[in-house]
Amino acid sequence: MQATPCPKCPLRALSVMLANTPEELAVIESLRDSQTLLRAGATLIREGERGGRLATLFAGWAFRYKTLRDGRRQILNFLLPGDFIGLQQKMTDESPHGVEALTDVVLCTFPRDTVWQLHQRLPAVGYDITWLAAHEESIVDENLVSVGRRTAAERIAMLLIRLYKRASALQPGAPGRSVLFPITQQHIADALGLSLVHTNKTLRRLHKLGLYRIVEGHLVLLDPGALERMADWYGTGVPEARPLI
Repeated sequence: MQATPCPKCPLRALSVMLANTPEELAVIESLRDSQTLLRAGATLIREGERGGRLATLFAGWAFRYKTLRDGRRQILNFLLPGDFIGLQQKMTDESPHGVEALTDVVLCTFPRDTVWQLHQRLPAVGYDITWLAAHEESIVDENLVSVGRRTAAERIAMLLIRLYKRASALQPGAPGRSVLFPITQQHIADALGLSLVHTNKTLRRLHKLGLYRIVEGHLVLLDPGALERMADWYGTGVPEARPLI
């Protein structure tokens, strides 16, 4: 597919993305080796894979996961446009997790030495990569709190709120609107450490309380305040401005 030039990237026009200088954009574009379309269900990174590439998720949703020998899966976090993929693999001999496309995705891919190149040539962008790694760790930390301490209703309320806020930040003027929500009940169960039956019952309970609705793959929060109180989570929840590689 024909690659979108970095200066014309629609993600960079979003207020949630920090601006880069023309010099930084030129270097980033020189390091990018392709822009690739993959279909839903495609494996972006295999568990234990060696020598994988780095990528920015340009469009679509994906998720990181780990599986046990008997096939049980734990989803570590969901990936949305702008997220940087493969950094953990870069720091180890083999990938400690897998990444799967949840929808059709478009990836901007980079060679494995991109992190080193950016630190050498653009130290400020190298710092941005460190920020992205820390940000992703904070998301996983919050998921761990949910799995370890929140009830099923609290876990699902937290997931709905966080994903809605993250997705709405990627579409200007989103408050009060629906956002894409391609996640199945099985994905929710795998992310929150719940059985599929318990997930289904809890989702139906929250729906009956009038807290949310999902229509044709899109999520609408009918009472965000109630969901935030249920999840014991306060603040605006609006994602802070973030770097884009």
